[in-house]
Amino acid sequence: MIIRKEHTNITCTDDILRSLLKMGWGSHFQTHLDNICNEKVFPARVVGVQKNSFLISQGNSESLVTAAGKLNHQKEKLFPVTGDWVLVNDKVISVVLPRKNILSRGAAGTHGKQGSQSSKEQIMAANLDTVFIVCGLHQNPEHCVYEVETVAFEVPVHCILAKDSIGLASLEPYLSQGRTIAMVGSSGSGKSTSESVGKGKHTTTSRSLIMIPQGGMVIDNPGIREIGFWDDGGGLNVAFPEIENLANTCRFHDCSHIRDPGCQVLHGLTTGAIRKDRLDSYQKMKRELAYLSDRQTKSAGRVEKERWKEVSLKIKAINNRRTNHA
Repeated sequence: MIIRKEHTNITCTDDILRSLLKMGWGSHFQTHLDNICNEKVFPARVVGVQKNSFLISQGNSESLVTAAGKLNHQKEKLFPVTGDWVLVNDKVISVVLPRKNILSRGAAGTHGKQGSQSSKEQIMAANLDTVFIVCGLHQNPEHCVYEVETVAFEVPVHCILAKDSIGLASLEPYLSQGRTIAMVGSSGSGKSTSESVGKGKHTTTSRSLIMIPQGGMVIDNPGIREIGFWDDGGGLNVAFPEIENLANTCRFHDCSHIRDPGCQVLHGLTTGAIRKDRLDSYQKMKRELAYLSDRQTKSAGRVEKERWKEVSLKIKAINNRRTNHA
């Protein structure tokens, strides 16, 4: 068993230990647990978040708890979210164990608005193995897959029809025991249908961690009306390697890849080394990330002034191209 009784005063029965393993307990959390000696606390995983309470589970039982007052003073750091591993003492979460990873975005309802809220991070879930971006195939399926692959370069795309169990076998490797996946997508895209076939239609209103027959766990997120970037975390290098590699060889280190001389990215576009749709997606993400960075370091008025200046330059460039082709 991973929780070594001889190294901690925290006591758990063998049944609970087995249940914790099934819920994703591993060496990462064990390392931090070894440094804690408090016989009154026990480890559990957050499987649901309500307004003033949290639903936790040890695998074989669930209970509602609250957060210790000290955690309310660090909500932007380690306040419990769905997927967290926590230590509980008498119906109170006293410690949130350090996370392996998080799924976060810019705070909802602030995208493009004035004020400091737009630069805040909203943590949606923690300790994930895989994130599924679910898109409803209301249009031509092949066209939808092409659009996704344009941005998600070399990321697997799976077409499924959940209600008829078509394509579900391709998801099995992600759902093995102890693994946690999260589903994100707009409301009505099919997240809930994918995870609860045959249980009737419903709309998800809160984030919940659900055990599934295959042994894994699914975190279903409410329908997302907007996605605000928070931090790319090196994601552009991974998502657009062919563009980033050429960008490093441009004549100017701050090349915009729009009209600058010596731009190797534009050269790659003319030679076919880069696809136009890929470059458009790359530039859109770069603009979003630059805007976020500016909002965190500059006044709102200055950011808006610089943004409109950039828009004016682009309009001028488009008009010049039209004049040259006339």
